Amino acid sequence: MLFIESVEKLRTLIREQKNKGASVSFVPTMGNLHEGHLQLIDIARKHGDFVVCSIFINPTQFGEGEDFDNYPRTLKGDQEKLEARQCDLLFYPSVKEMYPTGTDKSKLSIVRVPGVSEGLCGGSRPGHFDGVSTVVSKLFNMVQPDVAVFGEKDFQQLAVIRKLTKELNFPIEIVGAPIARESSGLAMSSRNGYLSTEQKKQASFLYTLLQKMKERIEQGECEFSLLQKEALSELESKEFKTDYFEFRNSEDLSPANEQSKDIVILLAAFLGKTRLIDNIAFTRK
Repeated sequence: MLFIESVEKLRTLIREQKNKGASVSFVPTMGNLHEGHLQLIDIARKHGDFVVCSIFINPTQFGEGEDFDNYPRTLKGDQEKLEARQCDLLFYPSVKEMYPTGTDKSKLSIVRVPGVSEGLCGGSRPGHFDGVSTVVSKLFNMVQPDVAVFGEKDFQQLAVIRKLTKELNFPIEIVGAPIARESSGLAMSSRNGYLSTEQKKQASFLYTLLQKMKERIEQGECEFSLLQKEALSELESKEFKTDYFEFRNSEDLSPANEQSKDIVILLAAFLGKTRLIDNIAFTRK
């Protein structure tokens, strides 16, 4: 596996691959890789001849008081995992390489995606999706992939990236990958590492609740405000501090109503100091 830190060398290698007729697939990450990330690499392999993974902990998507400084940095282990999964190139840029003029948001050129970036995680983490959409746009420009793979666990993020890709005319196919889960149902996440063994067992309730609400809707219930009130009560009884629990239309993340067919239920909740997100998307008959 190639290991590249500079944009200049990356572009040279990508150009060489494309001159050979190879298609390029891309998986952007912030490192601390787990099985969910590695499944994205597997999917990328199916969609391209040359697989690129990036590891960059992006400072502009972290807000005040969030865990940027303490975010796990596990480069050696990540490299070993990527090599075992037959990734072709790891792009590991520095902050200076990604943001040559600095990360002061008041002076930085920002990519902002209105609509789908508002509310949900965008509401509780102001500026988060501006940071995400900006860094993803920069990475797309650097890597020049034909296909990019993102996990559906970050459902709102995926919606933001689909919209920016379309509206900024990036010639890139965006592939959404199913949520990778522990045997308990807990969605795999780098932040699961902050949880104790007991908390991990407790956190599996999130998926149980999502499944329960999905079944209720499929059985004909459509009083979403009542379902939301019940879900919030159940989360509180399990000692979660809920950020949001929402029923939305899958396509544009507008609030679901009784006519909605393609629905996604999204939640974010704190267990202790750890913020967890999950969702379940389905089509109602």
